[in-house]
Amino acid sequence: MNTEHPHPATQAFPAMRAEEIPPGVQEVILPNGERALAYSTGPTNPPPTPAAPAAPTAQPIPAWAKTTALLAPTLGGGIAVAAVGLSAAAPGLVAVSHVLWSTVAAIATGGIVAAAVIGRVRARITAAQRPHITQHITATGLFGRANGTINHR
Repeated sequence: MNTEHPHPATQAFPAMRAEEIPPGVQEVILPNGERALAYSTGPTNPPPTPAAPAAPTAQPIPAWAKTTALLAPTLGGGIAVAAVGLSAAAPGLVAVSHVLWSTVAAIATGGIVAAAVIGRVRARITAAQRPHITQHITATGLFGRANGTINHR
């Protein structure tokens, strides 16, 4: 490489301040690390001017957001309390379910026994009150007229 006569593009220039760079020109760093000025082919954006930051304005919070924020811990707490209550009551719930099944079985057995007893008592009552009916029928000849008596006792 010839170091006596440097290439004109690689000559060292004093660094320009940002205010001195004309619009449409920007300072770029080349892959070999050198800094160079280049024309921009895209739209030019003026450099941002330092301005006083705008004071943030308070935005009102929507009512649904307030309601949701207030209900979320309540709902979560309710679920947690219900879970603790069910875990504490689990043995009692098992015992209650056994008692309920026993009660249902006793009621069903009692109903079957009651139906059988009522049926027998009813049969005895109706047998005692049932009238005894007798018929006496007589007829003479093959096509004779039949006569008869019916007795209720």
